[in-house]
Amino acid sequence: MLQNNPAIKAKINLLWDKIWSGGIANPLTAIEQITYLLFIKQLDTLYLKTKSDSEFTGETYATKFDGYWVPPEFRNMPEEDQEKYRIKKDDLRWSNIKRITSTEEMSAHVQTRVFPFIKELNGGTSAFTKHMSNAVFMIASPILLKEAMGSIDEIFEEIEKDAKDGKQTFQDIQGDVYEYLLSEIASAGKNGQFRTPRHIIKLMSELVAPQLGQRIGDPASGTAGFLLGAYQYIVTQLNKNKAEIPPDEDGFVRTISSHLLTEQVKQTLEQSIFGFDFDVTMVRLGLMNLMMHGLDVPQVNYADTLGKGFDEKGFDIVMANPPFTGSINKGNINEDLKLDTTKTELLFIERIHNMLRSGGTAAVIVPQGVLFGAGKAFVATRKILIEKSELKAVITMPSGVFKPYAGVSTAILVFTKGGETETVWFYEMLNDGYSLDDKRAKLEGYGDLQDIAEKFKNRDPQKESDRTQKCFFVPKSEIVAENYDLSLSRYKEDVFEEIEYEKPDAIFKKLKDFESEIATELKDLEGMLG
Repeated sequence: MLQNNPAIKAKINLLWDKIWSGGIANPLTAIEQITYLLFIKQLDTLYLKTKSDSEFTGETYATKFDGYWVPPEFRNMPEEDQEKYRIKKDDLRWSNIKRITSTEEMSAHVQTRVFPFIKELNGGTSAFTKHMSNAVFMIASPILLKEAMGSIDEIFEEIEKDAKDGKQTFQDIQGDVYEYLLSEIASAGKNGQFRTPRHIIKLMSELVAPQLGQRIGDPASGTAGFLLGAYQYIVTQLNKNKAEIPPDEDGFVRTISSHLLTEQVKQTLEQSIFGFDFDVTMVRLGLMNLMMHGLDVPQVNYADTLGKGFDEKGFDIVMANPPFTGSINKGNINEDLKLDTTKTELLFIERIHNMLRSGGTAAVIVPQGVLFGAGKAFVATRKILIEKSELKAVITMPSGVFKPYAGVSTAILVFTKGGETETVWFYEMLNDGYSLDDKRAKLEGYGDLQDIAEKFKNRDPQKESDRTQKCFFVPKSEIVAENYDLSLSRYKEDVFEEIEYEKPDAIFKKLKDFESEIATELKDLEGMLG
């Protein structure tokens, strides 16, 4: 979307510049602060839409801005004394904040009233309220706050224009804007954590095909990209008969138009999608990301999924891109994890296997070293995939997929817990539809993405035995004989094209003839000049 609307992209970049020049230099802190403002704006946008819809239909409506609110510092008083400190919730809406003429008064209102109200918006028991409890609003400069709010209004105006053109719904575009903001987290890649490209998430969602009512999880959810990918896949399936949805720039059919869903379906979705992360900032960003895309009460919680005490199980679907190159203190490792290692890329595979119910399916990104590492823990990890699961696919990806964050070569593993591995489908992704340099520019077409999705769904061991092709099957017996090696290069057969060259004397004769022709032409040219 943003490739087609440079105006929105330019305004987002301008907002970034304002926040950074205002002294908030940490990218994670900056995105968190921008997110708070986007969220306050979105609440008002949803309020105005609900009000308009209700007036049109004549139905009564309830909003989060009905009634009064008492700031926390006055709640210990007797109720009759609290009366004079009550604030109309309507005064906390974005539209009414903007009407405050004094920048100092507006800033104080946001700091001391609006933000505390937002922090406890979903009630005391929600994951959102719990993880927002220690959140701090850090845009202290009244001028910076006013300018940032002005920029967000301009971004929303551009979103409205784009939505009126009919290319996408307002909610879709707004979600894209937030995704673009998340992609600007320049510090990603720290400790092996980096944002998974959205087109790879869409591909993985296509491979596991989550369904409404299934329990879906991510043990290292970060900004909740995989949870969002599952949510979008399900919403799209539910909306396919209600609206014409064209393929996106990666060839996938996706929408997040949750307004077409019934309340019962929304509640089912909210109660079946779970994320976990041990960075509280990431938890907040993940919660906000899902809420920005229409999931009103998301379930993302702070947890060290490799550490002691974590015991979430029974998931139908797990999608993840766990941290690479990390290690955990041996004394802190969860007692359920039996691998003799401290390497997180191996422990997360066991964790994901443990999280799945019998018959549950996972799609997980791993560094390619996991596929062929000779150490005991590496082999033991691959045995879990082969002997305790049905390993359905190993899809190797080119090293540029995670640029500019990292150049590591990775692979997607798809496996079902408790199944029996008979053959493993290998696919060598050479092109993901984007340039493999730091710019990651969109190329024409979809690369291998749609080919992978189609061939995975229609894979047939009887028909795909040619190991000179991009994809082929390998029987379990052969993999076991190779010490459970899962590297594609171990089994792929290279094709060498035989080229016949002319004999040296024939090549020399052609060169002499060519030299003679040049000499003749030079002589003719000299004559013309004379």
